[in-house]
Amino acid sequence: MLKKYKIDEKFANIRLDISLCELIGYSRNQVQTAIKNGFVTINGIKTTKPSVKLLYQDEIMIEIIENKIKNIDNSEFENDIKFDIKTIYEDEFMLIINKPCGLIIHDAPTVHEPTLVDWLKYKNISLSTLSNEIRHGIVHRLDKGTSGVMVVAKTNKAHENLSAQLENKTMGRFYVAVIDRPLKDDIVIDKPIGRDRNNRIKMSVSNPQRESKTAFKKFATSIDETKEMVLCKLYTGRTHQIRAHLNYINRHIIGDKLYNFKGKDDKIYLHAFILYLNHPNSGEKMTYKAQFDDEYDNYIKQNFNTRSEFEKIDDVNIDNMFNGIE
Repeated sequence: MLKKYKIDEKFANIRLDISLCELIGYSRNQVQTAIKNGFVTINGIKTTKPSVKLLYQDEIMIEIIENKIKNIDNSEFENDIKFDIKTIYEDEFMLIINKPCGLIIHDAPTVHEPTLVDWLKYKNISLSTLSNEIRHGIVHRLDKGTSGVMVVAKTNKAHENLSAQLENKTMGRFYVAVIDRPLKDDIVIDKPIGRDRNNRIKMSVSNPQRESKTAFKKFATSIDETKEMVLCKLYTGRTHQIRAHLNYINRHIIGDKLYNFKGKDDKIYLHAFILYLNHPNSGEKMTYKAQFDDEYDNYIKQNFNTRSEFEKIDDVNIDNMFNGIE
């Protein structure tokens, strides 16, 4: 649902987030989340800055995603393999999970299947309420086809702390991807991305909207030398960032047909392997590793000779692997 407002003298020279709080009656955190996620335009131009000052007669539009009523059969949570969600760590402040491939994080207008948030509520897990209802607890996302480690906030205070860590880079992630052609060398791609002008589902460097930076480290070449496992370090957390940056250099994740992979595989071999953060209550530095699912694990065993090497990786030595690449 779209809501439109024309700014009068009352809101002229007032911050966008403060104005919208009063206009639509949402909390400031909810409004700031909507702005940062690209759901607000000023005079038809998308803005992601809550602090921007409004001018008299500015036209503001905000997209509000209403919570849809879905008829969910609870047996789906017990019988569907994508809800075989492993808990890596849990306390009263946060939940760390290993997200399966094929699971959507939260509702959207085009989503008609149960999501991670639906499952969390089904399990009666306490969730933060800073994001709107369909995103309760969600600090960061993983794409539907991406598996691996992610954090869920159980309290509003924890959510605020974890979100701040995403902003100041004290929280970070390392991914493992299998690509269809080896890299020539380790590489850093520092290219802004935005919605592809020809396919709005995709992201592309051809529409440079938001700063995006990814480092790729060669890890292992396949037995037949046609594929490669690469480690990926995120410096920013844009939608489809790894996939779009690889596509830019004519490399494609196995199974990622949206980004021009031409093979037969349907499973996307992109896995969030390591997450590091400071505990939102104690401040202790913590690291979490998500194991590959059986299908990913078997693929590695069949195509590479380096499966055991992953057992030795932690946040310290994986970060050291990227020294000199930046």
